[in-house]
Amino acid sequence: MTRPVCLIVNPSAGGGRAGRVLASVERALRDHGLEVRTVLTRDLAHARELARSAGLAGETVVCLSGDGMIGAAADALREVPGALLGVLPGGRGNDLARVLGIPADPVQACAIVVGGFSRKMDLGEVDGCAFVGIASVGFDSEANRIANESPSWLGNLVYLYGALRALAVWRAVRFEIQLDSSGEVHSFTGYTVGVCNSKTYGGGMRAAPEALLDDGLLDVMVLENVGKLRFLTRLLPKVFKGTHTSEPCVKSYLAREVVVSADRPLTLYADGDPIAQLPARIRVLPGAVRVLMPTNGPGADAFSDDSGERSTPSKGR
Repeated sequence: MTRPVCLIVNPSAGGGRAGRVLASVERALRDHGLEVRTVLTRDLAHARELARSAGLAGETVVCLSGDGMIGAAADALREVPGALLGVLPGGRGNDLARVLGIPADPVQACAIVVGGFSRKMDLGEVDGCAFVGIASVGFDSEANRIANESPSWLGNLVYLYGALRALAVWRAVRFEIQLDSSGEVHSFTGYTVGVCNSKTYGGGMRAAPEALLDDGLLDVMVLENVGKLRFLTRLLPKVFKGTHTSEPCVKSYLAREVVVSADRPLTLYADGDPIAQLPARIRVLPGAVRVLMPTNGPGADAFSDDSGERSTPSKGR
C-alpha cells in the first residue's frame, strides 16, 4: 500500500493510551515507508469530518483509537468511493481489531497498514449513523454507560465492573422486536437486545459468535429474563467464550433490518457510545467500507466464504 496515510488519533482513548503510543506509531508507519499526516480529534463529529476529508483526498484513513471513533470514521468513509480504513488498537475494548485478527500492540499493528489486504465490510446503521460492531440496549447499554463513566485505571476490567454495577439495580424490560419488512414480531421480558454486525463487544465478550462482517445480515441476540444469580454465575461467564447461546434464555435471529422498542425509555449504544433512543430502526449496510486486515490469521473467521450468502430463518436459532 503506497497511498499516503491520514492517522486520526483520539489521544484520550484507552485512558490516554493512544496519546502515549502516538510517537511510536508514527515512527513505525514511517519506518514502513509510508507518508503520514497526523490529526487529533475533538469528538466523534470531528472524526467524521477528518475521515471524510482524508478519504476524498485519496489518503488511507488509519484510526488510532477505540471502536467508537473507528465507527465514526467508517460512517464517513462509506460515502467516499475507493476509501480505505486501517485500524490500530488504541482504546480499552478494541473489539474490531480483535475480530479482524489485528495485533493488540498498535506498533506491531502498523505492519497491517502496509502489508495487509482489504476486504469489504458491512456496517450497521441507526438514525443515519453507522457503526462497526454491536448496537445493544437494556442491561448492556446501562453497563456500557457505567463503564464509560468509570476511572481509567480499571483498564479492560471496566466492562465487568459496569456489568456488576448495572446488575445490582437492574429491572427487567418488556421488549418488542420486529424483523425485516415481513412484520415478524417477537415480544419478551428480559435483559437485552443486541443487534450485531460483528462478534464481540465490551473488550472481548463474544455476544454473537456466529456473526460475520460481510454476509449482509445482522445477528439479533436476545437475552430473556433469568434470575440475577443465574445470570451472574452461569450466563455472564459464558459470554466471554461465546457458549451462552446454548442457554434456553438466549435467542438469536438473522435480519437485514430490525425495529426495537421497549416499555420504558432506553438509550441504544453502539461501539461503546450512545447512538439513539428507543424505538429505533437498525439496518445493515452491505459492503459499505473496505478495511485492512492481516493476510492470514484468526480474522479470517470474521468473514464468509466467497459467496457471502446466508439464509434468513423465520424463527430464533
